[in-house]
Amino acid sequence: MSRLRALFRALFHLEDSPNRVAVAFGIGVFIAFFPILGIHTAMALLIAVLFRLSKVAILTGAWTNNPWTIGPMFIAGTLVGCALLDVSPEGLHGVDWSGHGPAFYEALFASLRPLVLPFLVGNLVVGVVGGAVSYFVLRTLLEKRRVSAQPGAAR
Repeated sequence: MSRLRALFRALFHLEDSPNRVAVAFGIGVFIAFFPILGIHTAMALLIAVLFRLSKVAILTGAWTNNPWTIGPMFIAGTLVGCALLDVSPEGLHGVDWSGHGPAFYEALFASLRPLVLPFLVGNLVVGVVGGAVSYFVLRTLLEKRRVSAQPGAAR
């Protein structure tokens, strides 16, 4: 977690405009909610290189999805998807965790199969909203910091 905190602090010291840093961070937050696991870092770096965005800012946003936050983030996205698509989230609670072997995985798949589309849709929607909110909040903070750091600014 200290590495992520250091990245957040680094956002305020990047030599780029507040808008570009906030855009990179917002895209990173969207990537954090992207429902395909295992590609977040590569996807963030590819977008940063293609659009010449700050790698630090986009990775900081993308890495808000980490081992401590992945469960709550993806469950929230799935619940949003269930609400948007009018699908019961019952499968989230209906998993029998006492099973073992192939029977467990068959039961798990049967319980979660109806939630695949809500998972995809919900996490993409939450990612867009989270990315947009993150953009505006960070841009506002960076602009205020830049104004207060200018010579002669009232402190």
